[in-house]
Amino acid sequence: MKNPSKFAFRRLPVLLTAVLIVAVFLSACGNNNAGNGSAASPSASPSPSASASGESASPSAEASPVSDAKAGGKVVVAIPQDVDYLDPHLAVAAGTSEVLFNLFEGLLKPNDKGELYPAIAESYEISPDGLTYTFKLRDGVKFHNGSPVTSADVKYSYDRLAGKVTGTPLLASFASVDSITAPDDKTVVIKLKENNTSFLTALTSAVIPKDYKDSNKQPIGTGPFKFKEYVPGQRIVLEKNPDYYVKGVPYLDEVEFRIITDAEAAYLAFKSGEVDLYPRIGAEKLEELGDEFGKLSGPQNLVQELVLNNAKKPFDDIRVRQAVNYAIDKDEIIQGVALGQGVKVGSHLSPVLKQYYQEGLEDLYKTDVEKAKSLLAEAGYKDGLEITISVPSVYPFHVNTAQVIAQQLEKVGIKAKIESVEWAVWLDRIYKGRDYQSTVIAFDGKLNPYDILNKYLSDAPNDFFNYKNPEYDQTLKSALTEVDENKRTELYKKAQTILAKDAAAVFIQDIYDSVAFKKDLAGYKRYPIYVQDLSTVYWDKK
Repeated sequence: MKNPSKFAFRRLPVLLTAVLIVAVFLSACGNNNAGNGSAASPSASPSPSASASGESASPSAEASPVSDAKAGGKVVVAIPQDVDYLDPHLAVAAGTSEVLFNLFEGLLKPNDKGELYPAIAESYEISPDGLTYTFKLRDGVKFHNGSPVTSADVKYSYDRLAGKVTGTPLLASFASVDSITAPDDKTVVIKLKENNTSFLTALTSAVIPKDYKDSNKQPIGTGPFKFKEYVPGQRIVLEKNPDYYVKGVPYLDEVEFRIITDAEAAYLAFKSGEVDLYPRIGAEKLEELGDEFGKLSGPQNLVQELVLNNAKKPFDDIRVRQAVNYAIDKDEIIQGVALGQGVKVGSHLSPVLKQYYQEGLEDLYKTDVEKAKSLLAEAGYKDGLEITISVPSVYPFHVNTAQVIAQQLEKVGIKAKIESVEWAVWLDRIYKGRDYQSTVIAFDGKLNPYDILNKYLSDAPNDFFNYKNPEYDQTLKSALTEVDENKRTELYKKAQTILAKDAAAVFIQDIYDSVAFKKDLAGYKRYPIYVQDLSTVYWDKK
């Protein structure tokens, strides 16, 4: 009989090492959060064009039951925003991903170390030229409706993401897919148009039933929990999947993600006992809790920015964008808003990805009021100008950051009006419609640098910065296909430098994250991506 812990396995390009994976709670988002911790460093992997075999961490090993864990019970998790979609292929908000992670799985799945391991897949092989990926599916995997998962479901799901019917990929990582075939019920063959060194991470994308049309009303996946109820603006309730292929997991019978948009209300709900787990709690509130609660902090793999609409005046002028960069004091924001719990950045990548992070850009625009004024005058704004900073009201941390930025900009003659908008409005008008001048937001981290940086490509559907630079496009696309690791690393560093010199945005910080929880709650694992994994959580009441 085949040993289930043996797989044909490849590690993804960025493996986040032990510094990152200390046993603390972490959620990758840009909310009202601050804490303590240190950044991590990634390790290298084999060339993406080669295949490797060996023993990997199988799902049964990664999520193997804890012998003394107590099964049953319910956990209430406070989240500050509603989901944008229940359909995993349409969702764009990081806050949605943290919920849907418990419902859906792909051929592969990330663990808390930032490694990929087979999930719906049992094993896979990559051709010597790196263009053909062949997957064998695991036996016994069922959808939440009881139907077995077949290769036809995988083909349907990934064809949909690749835009094979519409002509427009739903996920940029699938744009390089040439064809997907299912030669039998247990085999999936994916052929690429060109080498794609980040493609394995794309295969964590959700597999849904073939031809299923109600994912946005009644989502069906293969994850450890299944959908029970969604009340818009109030709660999303999940229940235990008794047929999950990892036996003994999950422990909880039910999980409720309670939507509490007001940070103070969420804090009071947690203190009163209505909420069991409070991710991204502010540092000042964390200190107020006392010793009767569990509380932990750590760095996040994200970047907070003042986003500038490069296609809209006055930010279509690089001199104005540079002036704004010179006007802003990142250290003051980190100390005043994050209470010192943040790491200054200089481009759109966190120092967590140490191998690919371009050091030295943090102070490319060291605060210089006179330089900022000079650039504004050169651009025709000698007497100053007025701008609008639109901020999602659901995130007090970003609102507070915008207020500090407005004060700093005033010193160089820029009067900034802060527009507070609801989260749904921000997603629709600003992110999707690109109807804004500037905004403050944080971008959640991914498992590899390409998936973080590709939103600045000129043809990226999510380039809501409206940033256009042919040199950047060529550099990043070359990094995607470059199989030499050292050359690929240098290309990613070059891409970050181009963004910084173009002042594509004001890159502020990687904000630390803090979480509070009831002391008898155990088993939570931190991730270098934006998820809330409740499959390993259990009550440890004595």
